[in-house]
Order: sequence, then C-alpha cells, then structure tokens
Amino acid sequence: MLGDDAELTAAVLAAQDGDETAFRTVYRAVHPRLLGYVRTLVGDPDAEDVASEAWLQIARDLERFSGDADRFRGWAARIARNRALDHIRMRGRRPAIGGDETELTGKAAESDTAGEAMESLATDRTLSLIARLPQDQAEAVVLRVVVGLDAKTAAETLGKRPGAVRTAAHRGLKRLAELLGDDPESVGALDAVPPPREPRGPAVTSAGVTHIRARTQKDM
Repeated sequence: MLGDDAELTAAVLAAQDGDETAFRTVYRAVHPRLLGYVRTLVGDPDAEDVASEAWLQIARDLERFSGDADRFRGWAARIARNRALDHIRMRGRRPAIGGDETELTGKAAESDTAGEAMESLATDRTLSLIARLPQDQAEAVVLRVVVGLDAKTAAETLGKRPGAVRTAAHRGLKRLAELLGDDPESVGALDAVPPPREPRGPAVTSAGVTHIRARTQKDM
C-alpha cells in the first residue's frame, strides 16, 4: 500500500505514460478499498467480478483522467459505482445494502495502528455490519473511511452535498460502533480509525498524457 499521496499521484502519471509497473502499483494501492466499496453495493459473491469490470474501464479511460491522488480515488470510485449499478440492473435485483437505485451512484493509512483499523473495517465481518446501515450512511462510511475520500470528492461520487455526506458518515460511524460493540469478535475495530479526510488544496492536474493499452487483471 502506498502511504503517500505524492507517490500515488506519480504512479498514476507514469501509468498514463504507459508504465505497466506503475499501473500495477496504482492497482495494488487502490484496489483493496475499492473492492470493499463494491462489496457494500452488490454483495460479496459478485464483488470481484464487478471490481474487475471497473478496473478494465479505469485502464481503458486512464488517458482521459486529470488530477492527483485524491481525484483518482474519487474517479475510480465513481467508475466502480456505475459498474455496480449496471450489475444490479442487469440482475434485476435490489442493492445489497438496501434503498432504491437512485441512491446508488486507497488511501492507505499513514501509521501501523490506523492501517490495522482500516484492515479491520475491510473484513467480512465488519463489511457485513456496514451493510446493515442505511444506504446513505453505508456508502458515506466506506467512501470516507475505507476508500479515503474527502467530503467533497465523496459528495461528487454520490451526487450529494458535502455536508450531507459528512452527516451520513458521522451517523454511520456512530451506529457502526454500536453494532461492533454488540459483536464481541469485532470490539475495538474502530478505536484507531483516523478522522475522515478533508481537502488540502486544489487538485494537481496532469499534462502530456499518451495512450496506453487496456490491461487485464492478470497484468495487475
């Protein structure tokens, strides 16, 4: 996992220039938390397939992306969300975390303690508890705490106001803590989770982007 936004930004730019190793670095840094987000939308059985479809689109459209690490995580989350919506519509069933379809739309931790908490959030047990939250709270928690988006980027992903996302994340984390407290095997999972991130400044845009070939999961 990359622990520095500058490193992820550099890897994205190198991948846009056709660097296969850099793309694998980006994939390994972002995929685990992106997969966790997809799992809250479509459920565990289909999550890997949907995430794979999202990464194929990310690889295909990467040349058109412009921005830094924060913007990349948000952009990848939007693609994953759209692929999840397509999957739900194709299967003709409701989202795994409830609600209606109109409500559907990594940053690695910087310390070992926070990293352990993040990994705890990504476990089957805790994601199953997140799936019990109301739709808006579940997505807000995963996007802000697991994927690592700031409120503005998460709001853009969900098509909502930043304030609404902050409120949903706060309520979701509070409820999740209660659910974890009722689950003896998960007690303490949220103790070291860092507060949701806020934007630090204007995004850095990329230039001189060249075409890259589409990559498969095997390449990653």
